[in-house]
Amino acid sequence: MHDPRQADEPQSPFKGKTGLIRIWNAFRYSLAGLGAALRHEDAFRQECLLALVLVPLALILPSSGLGKAMLVGSVILVLVVELLNSAIEATVDRVSLERHLLAKRAKDIGSAAVMLSLLNLALVWVLVLFA
Repeated sequence: MHDPRQADEPQSPFKGKTGLIRIWNAFRYSLAGLGAALRHEDAFRQECLLALVLVPLALILPSSGLGKAMLVGSVILVLVVELLNSAIEATVDRVSLERHLLAKRAKDIGSAAVMLSLLNLALVWVLVLFA
């Protein structure tokens, strides 16, 4: 029989912290995720190097504050999408290393998201700097 009190209980042993402890833990987990991506993901390292060049360049180029925000934002978007793609790939590989149509689809869709974020970066930079 269903116990209505169970709906209030956390569904994961990693959930349940609140307040400043939750914020601190989330910050630590985020730093661990960035570290893991830097250690294990070649594409993320390459995109970080790109960001190390493009973000300072965006800040010194002659454009409005909004233009600078768009230039930097497009770079950060690439990093965010790459992190999500890497998480999808790691999850798929954790489930099974066998070749499977759905695993390929998930990885290909993640890769397409990264490609679109890179195309967006190029488009934003061209439009802000040359339009």
